[in-house]
Amino acid sequence: MQQVVRSRVRALHGPPPVAPVPRRFRSLADREAVAVLHRAARVLIEALPELTDRLVEALREQEPAYRSAIEADAAEIWQEVHHSLRHNVGSLIQPREFRDAAHRTSRRIGEVRAEQGLPLDAVLHAFRMGGAMVWQGLVDETARRHPDDVRLLVHVAADVWNFVDEHCGVVADAYRQTERRLAWRRENRQRLMTAALLDGTARIAELPDAAAMLGLPELGRYAVLAVATARRAPHGAAHPPMALPTGTEALWHLGPDAEFAILPLTPGPTAEPCAPLTDACGPAEAGTHCGAPAGPLDGDAELASLAARLSVPPGARVGISSVVGGLAAVGDARRLAETALRACPAGGGVVLLDEQLPAALVVSSPGLGTALAARVLGPLDRLDPADRDVLIETLTAWLDSDGSAQRAGARLYCHRNTVLNRLRRFEQLTGRCLTRPSDAVEVSLALAARRLLAG
Repeated sequence: MQQVVRSRVRALHGPPPVAPVPRRFRSLADREAVAVLHRAARVLIEALPELTDRLVEALREQEPAYRSAIEADAAEIWQEVHHSLRHNVGSLIQPREFRDAAHRTSRRIGEVRAEQGLPLDAVLHAFRMGGAMVWQGLVDETARRHPDDVRLLVHVAADVWNFVDEHCGVVADAYRQTERRLAWRRENRQRLMTAALLDGTARIAELPDAAAMLGLPELGRYAVLAVATARRAPHGAAHPPMALPTGTEALWHLGPDAEFAILPLTPGPTAEPCAPLTDACGPAEAGTHCGAPAGPLDGDAELASLAARLSVPPGARVGISSVVGGLAAVGDARRLAETALRACPAGGGVVLLDEQLPAALVVSSPGLGTALAARVLGPLDRLDPADRDVLIETLTAWLDSDGSAQRAGARLYCHRNTVLNRLRRFEQLTGRCLTRPSDAVEVSLALAARRLLAG
């Protein structure tokens, strides 16, 4: 006679994770099956050391991830398996007394294995192997001592495997929570280390660990890119403010006033230390065997190519530092990138520091820049604003045209003589002579200061 029953083991574990079914009557076979389960489980409790040995050996043979852990610390794995089996088999006999302890044990295993980096699939496989071994032990024990009762275990098989699935869920939940916590901790450490590199506060002794943590070469070549946009990303946002060209690696960090990207550059040529000068060195050799560094880091071409390929959002300002050597100098590169950012036009654009050094000088000392602009261009402020703006526009176009009145006129849609007349008027008003190099430098810097420091 086929019976459909609901065992007391499931009842003690709470409702199943499915829709409720119509009430079923508990049969005599159900009660007898629970008694058979309890009797066999008590025997397994007494034989736990042997059961633990078999399960550990099975893990060594069938689960490569556990094989490495067993070889590293066999005693620790044995104790973990024994502890788990003791609570889980005990839960089959006394669910109320053992359930919470069994859950704590399974949760702890999930946490520890996540911290050790053991794959979750391997941990769940180990639990299912343990469940299969316990079930086989229950069947074997019943068949050996009470063979006629083996058929009754069918009534509790679903409960035993539901129990195994329940603990697999506990393990998986603990594992994923630990993974998230470790990932947050790792990301936070990376964020703090990146901030320390950009601030220049990272200690020399920390650089090897920082390089390993961030996946960056300690002695590589670097530049820093600073980006300021009209709409700042929320604190801790994972998305960079702009897309970099394909193949460009970058480590982004959100700063208080801008967002920064540490850019690892392709390795450049390295020079061996020069040999000491000797009497045998001739004139041609004297310049090469001097013991001096090979010269400044050459990153102009790579950075210029990057700047030309940047896709800058409307209104965004981007400053790119010079090339520096090593993680220890990333803080210097960040300050150079901020200087380049200050040299950006207010309406947006990209400034490569090495190509805008005069403007960088001006914004590096705003007080002196403002004083220079007032001293050189101050007399123009006495003119009508429209007249003043025409002179400044003409002077700027002439300087941008390398002193060519013809090209400046083409830019301004006027005759070259008109340009020359306006330049002479500027010289009369300011007392500067544009053909005198020192005056031309002052005028150029004063115009940059007026443009970049206005307001």
